[in-house]
Amino acid sequence: MKRHAPATERNREPLLAVLREVLPASGTLLEVASGTGQHAAFFARAFPGLTWQPTDAEPEALESIDAWCAGEGLANVLPARVLDASADTWPVAHADAMLCVNMIHIAPWTACQGLMRGAARVLRPGGRLVLYGPYFVEGQQTAPSNIAFDESLRARAPSWGVRELGAVAAEAARNGLQRERVVEMPSNNLTVVFTR
Repeated sequence: MKRHAPATERNREPLLAVLREVLPASGTLLEVASGTGQHAAFFARAFPGLTWQPTDAEPEALESIDAWCAGEGLANVLPARVLDASADTWPVAHADAMLCVNMIHIAPWTACQGLMRGAARVLRPGGRLVLYGPYFVEGQQTAPSNIAFDESLRARAPSWGVRELGAVAAEAARNGLQRERVVEMPSNNLTVVFTR
């Protein structure tokens, strides 16, 4: 049964524009935290040379991911798999690129740490990890909407919250990933690209 997230349809076109600049033309892309599957279906169609591997930590999400991709008739999408970003072992051994949209603020910090460790293990040299979501940026005024969002996240789960970009970049650097670019996106979000 397909799940639906309205925000996915709002952010997919701006995110696609960035992905066209940073993703390889061919190889395997590992999507961590695929959620509903709407992004996987949309982006896999735009990158027919990439084999798309959607994943999610929640087993019940896999049915929705597979339903969205099957509905598009995509031959370059593999069946969705369970992947807990914070785990020390992942079901995918290698990837040429990784994408993670709107995960690290709705998960404990250990998920971000695990994501960076996993990217260091799985990405081939020169491979890119692309993150999308809200961030606090030191030295820059924070949008009131991101402050309110952070408060609402922490009210739902104290271990959640909008992350400081510097802390995320430091975690990446500890695992041999270098921040390549930061792109401002609509609704006070950022796309952040790291390279192994």
